[in-house]
Amino acid sequence: MNLAERFLVKPGSKVDLSDVDPREKGDFSDKEDAQARLAKNTERLNQLQYTLYAEDKRSVLIVLQGMDTAGKDGTIRHVMTGVNPQGCRVESFKAPSQIELDHDFLWRVHHAVPRRGEIGIFNRSHYEDVLVVRVHDIVPKSVWSQRYDLINQFEKHLAETGTVILKFFIYISEEEQRERLQARLDDPTKTWKFNPGDLEERKRWNDYIRAYEAALEKCSTAWAPWFVIPSDRKWFRNLAVSEIIADALEEMELKLPKPDFDLTGITVE
Repeated sequence: MNLAERFLVKPGSKVDLSDVDPREKGDFSDKEDAQARLAKNTERLNQLQYTLYAEDKRSVLIVLQGMDTAGKDGTIRHVMTGVNPQGCRVESFKAPSQIELDHDFLWRVHHAVPRRGEIGIFNRSHYEDVLVVRVHDIVPKSVWSQRYDLINQFEKHLAETGTVILKFFIYISEEEQRERLQARLDDPTKTWKFNPGDLEERKRWNDYIRAYEAALEKCSTAWAPWFVIPSDRKWFRNLAVSEIIADALEEMELKLPKPDFDLTGITVE
């Protein structure tokens, strides 16, 4: 099964998340069955990121979005475990500061895009400005509804200047979120993760689903595709994301640079 094709939101298509099974596990029976493939993907990413860094001509931007407890942090930790930190940077976007609010909504995002040779990971992103902002009525509909086109134009600019963009909606079920929130309360090593505000956000589940469906429909493009990743099973989430990223890097046909001087006769004494 080609996971990129399986989970791609085709540009222009209608999105109904109720059609997606968040417990899907593809062709694998269980976590142990998938370990070898995940390990292979980790090694592929290690080698491909090395070549991307050495080539120093293009960059990769990975966008992770999902409900609370969906596993954005876990995805980064498990998928990028073999990548050299020197060529990989993670940006976490929280509530904007006053300085950021005094600029257009994409200002802080453009400042954080990966440099040539880098893999950049956005843990939450510019999409918060058509998700949280919409659900909480932070700005009028007349404002946030125009942002889809602005986001598409921004991402197209990045793509045309050498950035490969991959966007993942880490999709969990409402019941799985309940279990994960409860686990944070029950496990003393995880209580630091619990925020009472998560319970208030949970009450807006359906509003967030509608906001995500709109963002996926309007902003999955040929140059910056969205993938909806079933994520109730963490191991399958990690496998799917790692494989899609590795495949995309291979399609870039990265090449190590050749020396710009003659190596003939050079030896190290």
